[in-house]
Amino acid sequence: MNTFIYIITLRTQEYEYHFEYIMAGSGNDSPAIGIDLGTTYSCVAVWKHDRIEIIPNDQGNRTTPSAVAFVDAERLIGDGAKNQAPMNPANTVFDSKRLIGRRFSDPKVQEDIKLWPFKVIQGCYDTPKIVVTYKGQEREFLAEQISSMILGKMKETAEAYLGKIVKDAVITVPAYFNDSQRQATKDAGTIAGLNVIRMINEPTAAAIAYGLDNKSDIAGKINVLVFDLGGGTFDVSVMTIKKGGIFEVKAVAGDTHLGGEDFDNRMVDHCVREFKMRWKKDLSGNQRALGRLRFACEKAKRNLSCMTQTSVELDCLHEGIDFSLKITRAKFEYLNMGLFNKCIMILETCLSEAKMKKSCVEQVILVGGSTRIPKVQDMVQEFFDGRELCKSVNADEAVAYGAAVMAAKVRCSGDKRVQGVLLRDVTPLSLGVEIQGDLISVVIPRNTPIPTSNAKTYRTVCDYQSMIEINVYQGERSRTRDNHFLGKFRISGIPPAPKGVAEVIERFEIDANGILTVTASIISTGKTEKLIISNVNGRLSKKEIEKMVRDAQEYKLEDQEFKKKAEAYNALEDCLYKVKNKIEEYNTMKSTVNMKEVKKAIHETSKWLEDNKAAPFAVLQLQKVRLEFVCKSLF
Repeated sequence: MNTFIYIITLRTQEYEYHFEYIMAGSGNDSPAIGIDLGTTYSCVAVWKHDRIEIIPNDQGNRTTPSAVAFVDAERLIGDGAKNQAPMNPANTVFDSKRLIGRRFSDPKVQEDIKLWPFKVIQGCYDTPKIVVTYKGQEREFLAEQISSMILGKMKETAEAYLGKIVKDAVITVPAYFNDSQRQATKDAGTIAGLNVIRMINEPTAAAIAYGLDNKSDIAGKINVLVFDLGGGTFDVSVMTIKKGGIFEVKAVAGDTHLGGEDFDNRMVDHCVREFKMRWKKDLSGNQRALGRLRFACEKAKRNLSCMTQTSVELDCLHEGIDFSLKITRAKFEYLNMGLFNKCIMILETCLSEAKMKKSCVEQVILVGGSTRIPKVQDMVQEFFDGRELCKSVNADEAVAYGAAVMAAKVRCSGDKRVQGVLLRDVTPLSLGVEIQGDLISVVIPRNTPIPTSNAKTYRTVCDYQSMIEINVYQGERSRTRDNHFLGKFRISGIPPAPKGVAEVIERFEIDANGILTVTASIISTGKTEKLIISNVNGRLSKKEIEKMVRDAQEYKLEDQEFKKKAEAYNALEDCLYKVKNKIEEYNTMKSTVNMKEVKKAIHETSKWLEDNKAAPFAVLQLQKVRLEFVCKSLF
């Protein structure tokens, strides 16, 4: 095993000092990890000691909030960011998964902007940018960068647990993510310093977790439905698990904008209305009040999963007014019934697409924190005629578990159970090109097993046409403008000919990660042009990704420097208290210690510490050494 030592030199005007970071393990023997990058919480797992282990973070929690906060002198990720969110709403970013791969003009993005306390502006190519204040300056971040910070946190968590450098990862995405969202997630992984060896759908990962744990119970084959309702997205997958570890997805359906956050928002809106009705004051413009209210509503929602009544209580919520409101489970269900019904409609659609009757589904697996809501469970159970739902998998950890299984399989690091896993997934949305009349011509229909490839032949629509512009779309609507635009490219050099004579073959290929490549070829000449969707306007270029990787490293070094500086500051402060306590002991007995010199050193150090709170690490350490030297006779 090799050991890597990173020596980082930082300089100030007066001092130069070094940090050494030691990490064991080489790129060959370091394991691949599985990451569930969630809207509200993320989770990381690894295959170790012949089993999957969910890795706890530095707070001992097995899931980590998907939040990033920018405070005066540091950047917080995870629990620290979430805990201070109510008091620093404008600089605490969450829900970045709801922005990733989307356009600023997307109606759903515009709806969310009204609810978020942080600022989102329009960037180049209609890309949304998040604006925060950090170290006294206004900074702009793409959703990929925020997601990369969360992925970087999961990477660091895994490295601290394993004692090895981690490079390779399998990252999960909602089954209903389109190609742009998948590409953007992959970019986020690259910025975080990860080699994304595979991306798999979240419900599929959960099914793998179920199948591996219940392998001995599967004789022949079993039809399962995964109902995955998380913090920000909802997916349903119907699949068949065959003996030996073959997972064959039949159909997927979902909504990338439906989850626990939406339930919270309904509660927040209700509380805002109640506040206005009682005191004739509108708190919707008070971002700090809304941040505190959102935090309290999320807590109330969780309480209502095990209680029939709870309350939202906040002191001095707005203009010095205390707010208290009792919320019953029935009221919560009434506020969100429209969203719950939408989940059941999507469930019906998925079964219809899979051409499977609900009586043929043998197991219904609940995944995602929002499936703990009693009404959701009741409605799903009622839909399946009272059948018992499967709750044997951990709703919060199953997706990361499945991702880690796939990571071990790809890296050939697991046992026979893992290596026997065979995944046959599907593409969630139809893919096609624009034809005359602003219509979409589907080349690959939705729910086609992947990896796959298909081609169609198209003819020129004008006499002597020498060039064709190919616009690629994804979606289920007949008009192109109602679908998601993925990208465009041109193929020129078509030999002059009357309308409808010259032919172009357009081939669509989807890889195992669900990422699309489109190729166009002129039949008569063989000339070929290719579009890989990662090159579409609004996507990150190779140079932009490389710059963001460098920026991420700088932020990481800044975080490490701040942590060391904070530890040095606390150490100096502790030293001062210790010395002061020793002086009190010596005052009660006769001593030869030069108290005058000691007291002078304490006074000078205390004053210096008060005036130099922003002093660098090396200077703080030097002050501590000086104080200890002067006061060594006390110990």
